[in-house]
Amino acid sequence: MSTEGGTKAVLAALLANAGIAVTKFAAWALTGASSMLAEAIHSVADSANQLLLLFGGKRSTRSADDSHPFGYGRLRYLYAFIVSIVLFTLGGVFALYEAWHKAQEVRAGEPNQLLDSRWWWVPLAVLGAAIVMESLSLRTAVRESNPSRGAQSWTQFVRRSKSPELPVVLLEDTGALIGLVFAMAGVSLTLITENGYFDAAGTAMIGFLLVVIAVVLAVEMSSLLVGEGATPEKVATITAAVSGAPGVERVIHLKTLYLGPDELLITAKIGITGGGSAQALADVIDGAEQRIRDALVTSATIYLEPDVYTPDYTPHKPATP
Repeated sequence: MSTEGGTKAVLAALLANAGIAVTKFAAWALTGASSMLAEAIHSVADSANQLLLLFGGKRSTRSADDSHPFGYGRLRYLYAFIVSIVLFTLGGVFALYEAWHKAQEVRAGEPNQLLDSRWWWVPLAVLGAAIVMESLSLRTAVRESNPSRGAQSWTQFVRRSKSPELPVVLLEDTGALIGLVFAMAGVSLTLITENGYFDAAGTAMIGFLLVVIAVVLAVEMSSLLVGEGATPEKVATITAAVSGAPGVERVIHLKTLYLGPDELLITAKIGITGGGSAQALADVIDGAEQRIRDALVTSATIYLEPDVYTPDYTPHKPATP
């Protein structure tokens, strides 16, 4: 993975979730608390997702070849999209099923293992420790995101970021913390009131939360998979760089596409002054390309098509099929 900050955040989340999952399963085995099982599966799903992000990041670094001349950078978007599917099915749908199953047990009057267990305090201790560990993981994700977030709000950062790892970890860690609060509320209210419906309700809220996060991730990652262009600010920067190059009269049209989080494809037709030699034309193109690279932080693949420009120039439009 080429983004060091993203890798660090993913590893921090993986270590936290793997450790938390074990303790949650132990607490569920001792008490039978439905919220604990939902949270344990949630942690397993998150751990699997972080492994997918690391694997996708590793595969995306393969060099371009004849079958993929622009490289494999967009694999990072594909694996992030798979993450949303895993979170939806393994996390959200399972939690909703477990909530329904627990509610059916309560309705049937079956004994509540949580209320009858001498280990009733274990889920509260595990959830408290999990909140601390998830908070540390979220803090790492926030710290690694801040340099690239800049002045954007967190919502804008998640929606506009072209690097999928940090938004995914931010959403997962935020969802994990909120889910832990739901689980804590469900278990606590069940112990206080001796009503198992609260445990089922906490589990259902965890399920709904995970489904919402999975849908948000799926929408954002599908947009990147289909192909997103540069932001208006970056397009303006590119246009200004090309327009200011010696020999360039204007930018006739410009299109951009992210080939991956760290590679931008730029194609443009530019108007130049006619009458020069082939060497002069090549110098104009080379100068414009260099100005684009100097203006951008992102690596770029650039294709510029020159056209003779006159004040009354009207760009040719291809016939509509």
